[in-house]
Amino acid sequence: MLVPDPKTVRTLLTRYASLRIAQAERMRPTTARELDDVSYTLCVMMGTTDVGEAVARADALLPDAGRRDPDGESGLPLAV
Repeated sequence: MLVPDPKTVRTLLTRYASLRIAQAERMRPTTARELDDVSYTLCVMMGTTDVGEAVARADALLPDAGRRDPDGESGLPLAV
């Protein structure tokens, strides 16, 4: 099984969280489309069809990657 690049996963999780917040603050069609796109990409990357499961898998992947990350990023998990 291929393991996604942790930096890409972290970027997707950050974008996903930002869009969820933006959508909760004010419903907009463009934000909803972007959220759908990021959710789909995250699901494909994590090998699932459920965004909640994709976030959980991505979250589980990042702490391990954080210990090996040469850039010194913390690898802290993100909340859904």
